[in-house]
Amino acid sequence: MRAVVFVVDDEQVIRTAIVKRLMRQGHFATGYDSGEALLQAVPHKLPDLVLLDLKMPGINGIEVLKHIQQQAPSAMTIMLTAYGTVQDAVEAMKLGAYDFLIKMVDLEGVEAVVGRALEVLRLRRRLALEIGDQASQYHLKNLETHSPVVKQLFEQIREVAENPRSSVMLLGETGTGKEFIARVIHHNGPRASGAFVGVNCTAIPKDLFESELFGYEKGAFTGATQRKPGLLEKAEGGTLFLDEIGDLDLSMQAKLLRVIQERSFRRVGGTDDLDVDFRLISATNRELKKEVERGTFREDLYFRLNVVAFEIPPLRKRFEDILPLCQRNIVRFAREFGKPVPELDPQARVLLERYQYPGNIRELENILERAMIFCSGRTLMATCLPRDLLDQVSQTTVSVSQGAEHLIRIEMQVGKHTLEQIEDSIIEEALRLADYNKSLAAKHLGITRFSLDRRLKKLADMPK
Repeated sequence: MRAVVFVVDDEQVIRTAIVKRLMRQGHFATGYDSGEALLQAVPHKLPDLVLLDLKMPGINGIEVLKHIQQQAPSAMTIMLTAYGTVQDAVEAMKLGAYDFLIKMVDLEGVEAVVGRALEVLRLRRRLALEIGDQASQYHLKNLETHSPVVKQLFEQIREVAENPRSSVMLLGETGTGKEFIARVIHHNGPRASGAFVGVNCTAIPKDLFESELFGYEKGAFTGATQRKPGLLEKAEGGTLFLDEIGDLDLSMQAKLLRVIQERSFRRVGGTDDLDVDFRLISATNRELKKEVERGTFREDLYFRLNVVAFEIPPLRKRFEDILPLCQRNIVRFAREFGKPVPELDPQARVLLERYQYPGNIRELENILERAMIFCSGRTLMATCLPRDLLDQVSQTTVSVSQGAEHLIRIEMQVGKHTLEQIEDSIIEEALRLADYNKSLAAKHLGITRFSLDRRLKKLADMPK
């Protein structure tokens, strides 16, 4: 990493020697003979690293350090000190300096200390960039949807996110993006600066869940050689996301209920109650009301969790978003694989839009990741898609949802499908939508039950 380095020392010999060493390493180094000179330069050019003498006439190094932290907060500072002022250098480190370097005639150790400081700076910048990119993808202003149902959902999320204590329950099929929505709620509210701690209730063994959630004290059980903070403590000031909460066993449900009610807990093996402040977001693909009726889920916990509930629609009920989601994922995987962003072949677009996605958004992402692996040109062809999508070519109708309305979409290949085949396909799809209730299907089709029976008999008598 080539860095902009400022060297501040009132001793010209030391200052010049350090500047020359740093320039030989490829850095852009500039020397200043006083703290005042440095502070005049900083507003015009921000440094990556400052080597700062501790004892100088005029403003001393400690005062200069405080000014640098205000004017160039991302800069790293290394204090230059003589043998007799090491204690002062340690004090400077407590105020935010990265390290100190004892000034010697041969300047031994300059390269090593500077190298370590710049590596830390590089890692900090990379982490800040990753965190910024991650957070930005969850900001509501950056989320696009063409589905009326999801637009309404985002508006409700905007309001709920502002309340930092309300528990939220997310309902929906596997793969609909419940964790993504949980992160959206977290990043668009007052707790965005806190941690987002996600827990899959099915991934942690039942006998370990309590110690993972609450933590434990040293000696609480065999193997507990030291205190370990639990997930509740890690979520302090932020959000705790409990995924698949419907799979939580009854004993842990009771303990979780107490935490929600009291906003306190005890580590395993502990005697002190610890206060905790977090927002709880839970998610499940189960119908918890039925679980309550069966006695497998506590009713009192259900009501505590179900303060605000959002139903996340499956992808087949928001087909307007399929192609935009495809394009977003194509761009992402192109970047990951180092490939140019391809255009979608018209046939591939049709196949992607007509597919029912039983695995929802997660399945769509997997489909496009696979397709991008096999895509070798500027166009993503239908042949890059999985067999499940290609097998749909023979289908002439497919049902989709637009808001609360159900649509039956027809695709007729000219010269290959007859009018009779199209009609029969519409009848079969209408029956499926009506859960094979013939009276309801006839009503949807605008015909009588007798007419539907007659058409179905004719369909059954047709040669296969």
